[in-house]
Amino acid sequence: MREEELNSIAYSKNVIEFITVANEFCSFLERSESLETPDFLGRLQKILPLLYLKASLLPDFELETEDDLEKFVTEMDYSLIQQKVLRHTGANDDYQEVFLSGMQFSESALTASISENVADIYQEMKDLVMSFRMLNDEVMEQAVWECKNNFSQLWGQTLVNCLRAIHNLVYSENTRDEQDSVKKKKSDSNNTSKKPDWLNDRFANQGE
Repeated sequence: MREEELNSIAYSKNVIEFITVANEFCSFLERSESLETPDFLGRLQKILPLLYLKASLLPDFELETEDDLEKFVTEMDYSLIQQKVLRHTGANDDYQEVFLSGMQFSESALTASISENVADIYQEMKDLVMSFRMLNDEVMEQAVWECKNNFSQLWGQTLVNCLRAIHNLVYSENTRDEQDSVKKKKSDSNNTSKKPDWLNDRFANQGE
C-alpha cells in the first residue's frame, strides 16, 4: 500500500469499521426475505444502534469538492428493499412520529413508515459501500464526508426515530406470540422425529 493511501481518511480505523457494518446492514436487508419476521426484527433492532454508533465515531475533516458523487441505488432498488421490510412489518409499518421537523406547527399527528425509513438508510449505506468498491481515495473520502454530513442532518435522526418504532414492535404482545408460535413449531418438529425402522420392528415383535 502506498504512503498516501496509509494517510488517507478512507483507511482510518473508524472508517473501515463503519464501512464493515454498513456493508453487513445492506447484505442483511438484501437477503431478508429468507428470514422469519421475529428473527428479522431482532436483527434489525441490533444492527441499527451499531450503525449509529459507528457513524458517530467517523472522523471530522474538511473537504472541498465541486464534483457530485455517483449514485448507485436506483428507484427499483429502493422499492425492492422497502417491500422486503414491509413484508415483515405489515400492518405495523406506520407509526406516529414525534421528532419531525416542523411538527410543532402541525395540528395533527404525523405518520412515518418503518419500511421507508429503513430504505432511506439503505440508500445512504449502499451508495457509500459502492463508492468504496471503486478503490479511489478521493471518491472514498468524499463519500465518507457526505455520509457523515447526512448523518448529522438527515439519516441519523431517521434511524433513531425508526428504532423507537422497531423497539415497540419487537416487544409488542403480538410479536411475542408469534415468536412463541415459531419456537413451538420447531420444538414439535424435533419431538415428532420418526423412529428408526429397527426400533419399530423390535416393539412389534415384543407384542407377539
